[in-house]
Amino acid sequence: MDFSSFLTSLGTSFILFIIFMLLFAWVSGKPGNAVVYYPNRILRGIGAPESRTRNPFSWIKEALSSTENDIVLASGVDAAVYFVFLGTVYWISLVTYFLLWKAYKHVTELRATALMSPELRVEQYAVLVRDIPPTLEGETRKEQIDSYFKAIYPDTFYRAMPVTDNAKVNKIWEELEGYKKKLIRAEAVYAQSKTIGNPEGVKPTNRIGFLGLCGSKVDSIDYCNEKVNELIPKLEAEQKVTLRDRQLPSALIFFSTRVAAASAAQSLHARTVDSWTVMDAPEPRQVLWSNLSITYYSREVRQYVVYFIVALTILFYMIPIGIISAFTTLENLVKILPFIKPIVKIVTLRTVLEAYLPQLALILFLAMLPKLLMFLSKSEGIPSESHAVRAASGKYFYFSILNVFIGVTIGGTLFHTFKEIEKKPDNTVNLLGQSLPDNATFFLTFVALKFFVGYGLELSRLVPLIIFHLKKKYLCKTDADVREAWAPGDFGFATRVPNDLLILTIVLCYSVIAPLILVFGVFYFGLGWLILRNQALKVYVPSYESYGRMWPHLHKRFIAALLLYQVTMVGYFSTKKFIYTPILVPLPIITLIFAFVCAKRFYHFFQCTALEVACHEMKETPNMEHIYRSFIPPSLSSDKLDDDVRIGDV
Repeated sequence: MDFSSFLTSLGTSFILFIIFMLLFAWVSGKPGNAVVYYPNRILRGIGAPESRTRNPFSWIKEALSSTENDIVLASGVDAAVYFVFLGTVYWISLVTYFLLWKAYKHVTELRATALMSPELRVEQYAVLVRDIPPTLEGETRKEQIDSYFKAIYPDTFYRAMPVTDNAKVNKIWEELEGYKKKLIRAEAVYAQSKTIGNPEGVKPTNRIGFLGLCGSKVDSIDYCNEKVNELIPKLEAEQKVTLRDRQLPSALIFFSTRVAAASAAQSLHARTVDSWTVMDAPEPRQVLWSNLSITYYSREVRQYVVYFIVALTILFYMIPIGIISAFTTLENLVKILPFIKPIVKIVTLRTVLEAYLPQLALILFLAMLPKLLMFLSKSEGIPSESHAVRAASGKYFYFSILNVFIGVTIGGTLFHTFKEIEKKPDNTVNLLGQSLPDNATFFLTFVALKFFVGYGLELSRLVPLIIFHLKKKYLCKTDADVREAWAPGDFGFATRVPNDLLILTIVLCYSVIAPLILVFGVFYFGLGWLILRNQALKVYVPSYESYGRMWPHLHKRFIAALLLYQVTMVGYFSTKKFIYTPILVPLPIITLIFAFVCAKRFYHFFQCTALEVACHEMKETPNMEHIYRSFIPPSLSSDKLDDDVRIGDV
């Protein structure tokens, strides 16, 4: 890419960003769009700001003046931790170690403050037990668990909830909920059809065959009522069978105090690692119930199998990404596809294609990956959604580093220098060292595209806005449908965090080769801190709370990026015959020592809750029955069932 193409890319990205900013300032003030731009505030009962008197750019002042406590209240501790990370990256310089140390201490305080809160957090009174041994003859699972924990915690043990195999009951419950939703929609359509000219209205109908395209036509309201009445007793019967006959070797154990639960979660209960494994209980909303019964050895095997699959995926993706980086330059495309020569000769079109083609191809190619990595992470037997997000995020980070950063750099370099390497194979290192700077412009444009277009789209919420209005116009029939259409979702840490870490790695590693990228890095993280702070306060709604457990993950990958930067600099200066290169060799060693010290000092508190934190008093005595019932899966929750049988006491 030549300098004019680079300037074109930078200029058009900046113009797009300004357009997105102005679009946001205009459409966010429209009353009908409040649910897209202020869903967090609406769900918290604050409501959207008054559009008539509101300055369209006041969001900048609000984001800058907001406190960390505002972020915690609006989007949870995880979002606050995320901004600590962005702030740390924004100010990165020679004081990296100092800043990371201070950040680790600060996040530790954030986590401690949240865990010491006098507000009730039901998961703080429970632990998850896995790998429970087989029961004795004549003994039920409930009796086995109760006798075991009553003997160890006679004064604080409250109750146990054996985990059950809910596959069948979940299927019935989901089918029932589906028909209830269809019934509400059908009744809404029927009500809307009643007019002055037609007070009787027209009852909606549908076909009951494949995808509603074939089969006999039925009255939608009557049909859904019949299915609901048919499924309710079927669900109740299946609930009883599930609770009685489908108990698994895992359970949730409830204690009367937070200290007892915290102590149990970090204590060794059995002599072997594959028996009575106890850990902190996840929040009820993020429990992965199907994974709780997976045994210790099965989890170990699954983990190694997943790692192997991920390694193969990384190696497999290296090939197409290398091809993309090598062939998506116009010169190479013209050689492969000669018929595009007339198009390329158009100066304006050529400039735009040179500026954006490789970056857009790479971004689109990477968009297919996150769901695969999340599926693989959950397949390991991980018990909670937040843990799965952290696992998928780690895989995505290393994938991005190996394929995007190293793959693009080395792939592009090898393509351009292959003939020279063939002639002088012993000179490969020097050729690579000389050619690495050629990719600096690609990454400059990549970072610019990310922060101008990426954050422009983030702020303007153009895609969610269009989707919302399309759904509202053509699909939504009830208030619940409208609410579902504008549901904002969470931050999406599984992809957002590794993407930020990739930019951090690129900025670090090219900071010496192309110092201009530091300015782009400052813009990326500074703009990200500002815009995402606005989104945390007004848009995104957290789907879970892990009390900052994402931070050690961020810290480790930050260290990995720093190590890669230091090793890259050693290699780069070596190819330049710089005589003082050995002075840089101790840097990776110092970084490893720093990482070791941080892990020893801080990491354990992110695995377990410190007892000095858990012992803080509550506002009022907790209702243990409420805490217990908070963990009952929706498919097993039934008032009639509770009258007949107490869940967990079968």
